[in-house]
Amino acid sequence: MILQPYSPPTRRAFLGRVSQGLGAVALASLVGRTSAGAAPARGVVWPLPLPQKAKRVIWLTMAGGPSQFETFDPKPKLAAMHGQPMPESLTRGQQLAQLQGQPLVCHGPQFPFAKCGRNQTEISTLLPHLGGIIDDICLIRSMTTDAINHDPAHMFMNTGAQIAGRPSMGAWVNYGLGSEAENLPGFVVMVTTGPGRSPQPIATRQWSSGFLPTRFQGVQLHSRGDAVHYLTNPAGVSRAQQGADVRAIAELDRQHDAWVRDPEIATRLAQYEMAFQMQASVPELMDLRGEDARTLALYGCTPGDGSFASNCLLARRLVERGVRFIQLYHRDWDHHSLLREELPLRAKETDQASAALITDLKRRGLLDETLMVWTGEFGRTPMSQDNKGTTGRDHHNKSMSMWLAGGGIRPGMVLGATDELGYAAVEDVCTVHDLHATMLHLLGIRHEAFSVKFQGLDAKLTGVEGARVIDKILA
Repeated sequence: MILQPYSPPTRRAFLGRVSQGLGAVALASLVGRTSAGAAPARGVVWPLPLPQKAKRVIWLTMAGGPSQFETFDPKPKLAAMHGQPMPESLTRGQQLAQLQGQPLVCHGPQFPFAKCGRNQTEISTLLPHLGGIIDDICLIRSMTTDAINHDPAHMFMNTGAQIAGRPSMGAWVNYGLGSEAENLPGFVVMVTTGPGRSPQPIATRQWSSGFLPTRFQGVQLHSRGDAVHYLTNPAGVSRAQQGADVRAIAELDRQHDAWVRDPEIATRLAQYEMAFQMQASVPELMDLRGEDARTLALYGCTPGDGSFASNCLLARRLVERGVRFIQLYHRDWDHHSLLREELPLRAKETDQASAALITDLKRRGLLDETLMVWTGEFGRTPMSQDNKGTTGRDHHNKSMSMWLAGGGIRPGMVLGATDELGYAAVEDVCTVHDLHATMLHLLGIRHEAFSVKFQGLDAKLTGVEGARVIDKILA
């Protein structure tokens, strides 16, 4: 079948062919290794100059900014000063979100802490299940970020930049390592929301591929209803007919690509084929009825309930199927008010499932090669939102807590500390770029060399500010 009569290629098409030919030669020299017995990785594969401690990532995002003072960072001094003015020496000239120019009043932790594990690590009593597996995780109490409002803070945590248009970390990892999944995307995203409130939306640009080819972007699986819109064939269309359509469209696209050499055509071809494969793989993935009662009880979920717990169980199933990067969002952690009423609900919705995912991966021999990360987009102020010490907390970027587990992380340790009132990180201070550099290091990639030319610059996930690997948390 011929789409059009022969005519000489245009100058643009000729140059495109030449440049892609040279790129193919270069790419052939960059093909990295895959694990023994694993399916060959799909997509671009970056060389791995470092030992690969982690082969995949599960990133748990508590969207809205969970308060470190009610989760992982106990502050006895702050509790003692509850209701008193915050010392001006800490806050003078500092960036604040909605408390700028207002009287600042100390707001002590609203729930007690308990000592857990071999090292008697203190965490909130709102998180008893995480307390039960505290020896399997590494807690960081000295994380900081550059952004102080939700959308730019999400962008910074996900892409290393506060402006839209940069690739998300999942896209970078998918681009650098490819995927071992045969019939699922290499980067999968799932979003859940706690009942009863209306939190800020999570924009799809948070899992965008940016200036990387679009085949590396995240694919959202919905927690309720059809996991992917329009995945099911309409009435009267069989899988065989659908397959024939996909093959015919692919052949037309390949012939067109022979003339114009548009790299997005290859992406489109891959997306059509992936969508066809997902028509069979996604329903099987989402069907939790085959999980035994013990596993469902471990996570605390019911098949089809669309909860964060179900998504954590699905994350384990995605790991088993070779998906490279899995990001779970749980929204509604933005507690400017009703902190005492709402935070326990969010903790209950996520605590058991987060701990269960670690336990389940560990008992199946998957945790050692899976890097898990739990974090929000920023922390919360040690000052009260209403300046009376009676309600919630404002956004804060100078101190936040997070944890990591598996995949080359040293378990059972606490890194860093904040000042006695929790206003700023003062010991082993870590940045978002440091976190990204550490993540890439564990995946076998030197972050300094992992770049793509964009607008004349070598763009990187870790930016140009001098990110460092957080060596102290490495096993």
